[in-house]
Amino acid sequence: MNNIPVVKVGIVAVSRDCFPESLSVNRRRALVEAYKKRYEAEDIYECPICIVESEIHMLQALEDIKKSGCNALCVYLGNFGPEISETLLAKYFDGPKMFLAAAEETQNNLIDGRGDAYCGMLNASYNLKLRNIKAYIPEYPVGTADECAAMIHEFLPVARAIIGLSELKIISFGPRPQNFLACNAPIKQLYNLGIEIEENSELDLFESFHKHTNDMRIADVVRDMEAELGAGNKKPEILKKLAQYELTLLDWAKEHKGCRKYVAIAGKCWPAFQTQFGFVPCYVNSRLTGRGLPVSCEVDIYGALSEFIGTCVSKDIVTLLDINNSVPKDMYDSAISGRFPYTHRDTFMGFHCGNTNAKKLSGCEMKNQMIMARSLPAEVTNGTLEGEILPGDITFFRLQSTADCVLRAYAAEGEVLPVAVKSFGSIGVFAIPQMGRFYRHVLIEKNYPHHGAVVFGHFGKALYEVFQYIGVEPDEIDFNRPREIRYKTENPFGE
Repeated sequence: MNNIPVVKVGIVAVSRDCFPESLSVNRRRALVEAYKKRYEAEDIYECPICIVESEIHMLQALEDIKKSGCNALCVYLGNFGPEISETLLAKYFDGPKMFLAAAEETQNNLIDGRGDAYCGMLNASYNLKLRNIKAYIPEYPVGTADECAAMIHEFLPVARAIIGLSELKIISFGPRPQNFLACNAPIKQLYNLGIEIEENSELDLFESFHKHTNDMRIADVVRDMEAELGAGNKKPEILKKLAQYELTLLDWAKEHKGCRKYVAIAGKCWPAFQTQFGFVPCYVNSRLTGRGLPVSCEVDIYGALSEFIGTCVSKDIVTLLDINNSVPKDMYDSAISGRFPYTHRDTFMGFHCGNTNAKKLSGCEMKNQMIMARSLPAEVTNGTLEGEILPGDITFFRLQSTADCVLRAYAAEGEVLPVAVKSFGSIGVFAIPQMGRFYRHVLIEKNYPHHGAVVFGHFGKALYEVFQYIGVEPDEIDFNRPREIRYKTENPFGE
C-alpha cells in the first residue's frame, strides 16, 4: 500500500506544576515501554525534552516532535495536567491528536503517587471545546500503561485516515452515467474536508490513452497480468489494451496530483466507454485498488473517497459493490438456514461487474461484462474480473454528501458467507445482522446510493471514530441497530 500515510505518533506527557513531575515522567516511560512490547516501536516517538507544564514547555515539545517527523500527537496526562498548555499544544500541532490519561497505580501510594488525571481529562476536554479543537478521545480514556498503549494503537488507523484525507486529491473522468443520479457528488463537502477534486472530461482520458499506444512498458504490464490471472486468463487478446489503460491512469495520477501526496480516482466505465476504448476497465480498477489507489466505478466520487478511507483504516485491499439483489428463498433455505445465525432479511448479494481485486476472490476469470453485452457487441465488453468474494468478516460503509450538502455516513459489520452464489460478476452472499431494518431505515430513508465500500474485516469502531473526527454530526452516523433499538422512522407497531 504505497498510497496511504505512515503514522508516527509523538507522545508528549504533561504535568500540573503543583504535582510531582516524576509522576508524568515515570508514567510516560512505562507507557512507551508497554507499547513497544506489544506493537511496532516505529509507530511512536517519546518526547524526552520536557514534561509540559507551561506554554514555553509546550513550544519546546512542539518543536521536538515536529523535528522528529511526527504527524500525529498523543497528549498524555500523567497527572492532572495544565489545561491551557496542553490544549495549546493540540491547537498548534498540525495533524490528528488524541488525549488520554493515566490511571492511579496502587492503593499503597495514594498521597504523593496520586495523579488525579481522571479529573484532569474533564478540564482538558472543556478547554478543547472552548478553543474549537478537534481531538480523538478514546471511549474510556483513562488507563494503565498497557491499556493506554492499546488506546494509542487503536488511534493509528483513525490518524492514518485523517492524515490521508488532508493530503488527498480525487481525480474524476466524465459525468456520472445517465439514470445514476444517486451517485451525486456535491464538491462543497470535499473542500470542507480538505480534499482537492480534479474533474476531467472523458475526452481528456481518451486522448491520454491514445498517447500511450506504443508505450514501452505495456509488455511488462501484460506479463504481470498474465501471472496474476493464471488459468483465469480467458481473454488474452484484451490484455494489451488493458495494460495501456492501466499505464494511462497511473501516469495521470502521478502527473496530476500536484501538491497532494495521495490520489483516488472516480472512473467512467459506461455507456460510451466500451465502444470507444474497446473494453471495460473493471480489471484495471481492481489492480490499482489492490495497490492502495482506489478506482471507483461510474464516476462515484464519494465511493472513491470511501474506498480511500477504508484503505487507510485497514491497510488492506477494499472494494466497491452494489447493494445489489436479494438472496433467493430456496438458496437461503438450502444453504444458509440452520447453518448460520441469520434471518433471510439479514442477507443480500453484493455485486459489481468485476472490480474486486483477485486477492479478495476465491477464484477469478477474465470475462466479458454480461449486462453490457446484452446491448453491445461482446468483444467490446471484455475486461471484467469475475469470481466469488472470499468468505470472512467485512464492514460495509460509506461517507456521502447529500444533494443539499449534509455529510452522512454509515458502517455495518457482517460477513461474506461461504455460499455458492450461482451468478456472475464479482459477487458474494453477505450477511449483516438486522440488515432488513438497516436497509429500510438507513439506506432507503437517508437516500444513500446503491454503492457501498467494503473493507475486509470488522473496522466499524475505527470508521465511526474517523467519521466523528472529520465532523459528521452524531445523528448522521448510522449503523445496523439491534432489534431493541428503534430507528427514528421505524413504526413502533410494526413487526
